[in-house]
Amino acid sequence: MTAGSTSLLGVALMTLAMLTIPVVDGLAKYLSSSQSPLFISWARYAAACLIVLPLALATHGRHALPRRGLGPHFLRTVFLVAAMTLYFVAIAEIPLATAISAFFVGPIIATLLAIVLLGERLTGRKIAALLLGFCGALLILRPDGELEPGVLLAMGSGACFACYMIATRLASQSSDPIQTLAFQCLVGAVLLTPQAIWAWSPPNPNELLLFLVMGLLSATSHILSITAFRYADASTLAPLVYLELVATSAIGFFVFDELPDLLVWIGAGVIISGGLLLLRRSPS
Repeated sequence: MTAGSTSLLGVALMTLAMLTIPVVDGLAKYLSSSQSPLFISWARYAAACLIVLPLALATHGRHALPRRGLGPHFLRTVFLVAAMTLYFVAIAEIPLATAISAFFVGPIIATLLAIVLLGERLTGRKIAALLLGFCGALLILRPDGELEPGVLLAMGSGACFACYMIATRLASQSSDPIQTLAFQCLVGAVLLTPQAIWAWSPPNPNELLLFLVMGLLSATSHILSITAFRYADASTLAPLVYLELVATSAIGFFVFDELPDLLVWIGAGVIISGGLLLLRRSPS
């Protein structure tokens, strides 16, 4: 593959991942009416383990888990566990569109961290895209007066996700996506077990089915995103997280009767414009 086609493959994989994740978030919000978000976070990882670990064992045998670069793998799992838990608690309290808007501090932080920590090149196009993304997020968030705790939790989730993206860029170089995800699911489930025990509430059969669906979709989205980082740099992929807004807004409207206002749609257009700007190839 040429450098251009490789980067486009990474963009395509990340796009699919970002349009899948909001479905998981919608299921988590629905389940939060009867289950603690802390328990839902653990159940998501536990269900993903039931899917990913057999796949990893079938494809890699006794080497189902990574053997090198365990530091970055552990860090990315810790950051993702923290991001997911904070976000699930947030969406139990505030609308999905509001939560994802606050979460959008993540890609901005991730791009800056990639430049500082990974030595990725800062270009005028990336600067413009980041500014568009930031302005669009502000249009959607429109903080007026005291911020709700749920908004602050969602912002904290975005900051943790930024660190996860950088650690993923490092971890993706040392093992394949299945090994990476198997490690993430297993370690994540272990890390979340104490909070699951503390927030335990026996799920009914319908909830168990939804937990399994969450695990399947989570595994799929993470395989896509982990693979994407093998083909494109973090500062290119980071703005694509804004595509979550499209699916999140649709789920909020059709499932939870949350209708974003005009400024939300304007902000979404600005954000997506910034993401599309990065996809334009520079003239040779």
